[in-house]
Amino acid sequence: MEIVTNILIGIYLLICLVLIVLILKQGKDDSGASGTIVGGSSNNFYEKNKGRTKEGRIKRATIGLMMVYFILTIVIGILYIA
Repeated sequence: MEIVTNILIGIYLLICLVLIVLILKQGKDDSGASGTIVGGSSNNFYEKNKGRTKEGRIKRATIGLMMVYFILTIVIGILYIA
């Protein structure tokens, strides 16, 4: 069981490093209050196809890795208790 725990911790650390890089690569998403006042429209071509851009792929990868990160956190915690 110790080998499995060590392998999971190695994967966990790798995911942590990849998440740090992905989060740092993301840009600011919202336009804030000024976009609301000026009338930042979300009904344009870019907003409709945002998921297909590089930023959209990075955001999806970040969300997916965060889910794996949380699941691994629970699994490693259970393995340490057992």
